[in-house]
Amino acid sequence: MEKQEILKRLDHTLLQQTATWEQIKVLCDEGMEYGTASVCIPPSFVKRAKEYVGEKLAICTVIGFPNGYMTTAVKVFETEDAVKNGADEIDMVINVGMVKEKDFDGVLDEIKAVKAACHGKLLKVIIETCLLTEEEKVELCRVVTESGAEYIKTSTGFSTGGATFDDVALMRKHVGSEVKVKAAGGIASVSDAEQFIELGADRLGTSRLIKLLEAN
Repeated sequence: MEKQEILKRLDHTLLQQTATWEQIKVLCDEGMEYGTASVCIPPSFVKRAKEYVGEKLAICTVIGFPNGYMTTAVKVFETEDAVKNGADEIDMVINVGMVKEKDFDGVLDEIKAVKAACHGKLLKVIIETCLLTEEEKVELCRVVTESGAEYIKTSTGFSTGGATFDDVALMRKHVGSEVKVKAAGGIASVSDAEQFIELGADRLGTSRLIKLLEAN
């Protein structure tokens, strides 16, 4: 697979608690240089990053991150604030506790509320697959499809595991045809990235891929 085919699907990511503006600025420089789909950064850096890159690069940020157990009102406020500050894409974490209680209507209502707060910006829904049963994953594919979100995303990268090939294949099988799949967390090689794309992932979230591609 051509390098650019991978890079154009990459959300070049830095979400560590210790991230500094200088590191975010390097991430943005790399995103612009390599033509990545976006950079995915903490909300506190969105305004500065958007002012820095202008329209040369999409700015993605995270909502309810990484645990997802904030109230819906907090997630909506975070989303409104991120969009106001210039975010082009929003990656939200669902409330996994609601899933365990089988409150899928509650999960759906929350995603819809966050989607409305996006004001037309792209929404990716992180379902944290490592914490879910197969039945829960399938049901969440239905929920995300009904929500109007553009993407379903495997993982935060901050829990017990990241994306797996089986999860991406399952999501692609069960999610609606208009919903895209993002694999994130644990993409350790170029061959991993290629396989995720072949299985149906339209986006890849990782901090390592540019270095891996350059070393290839």
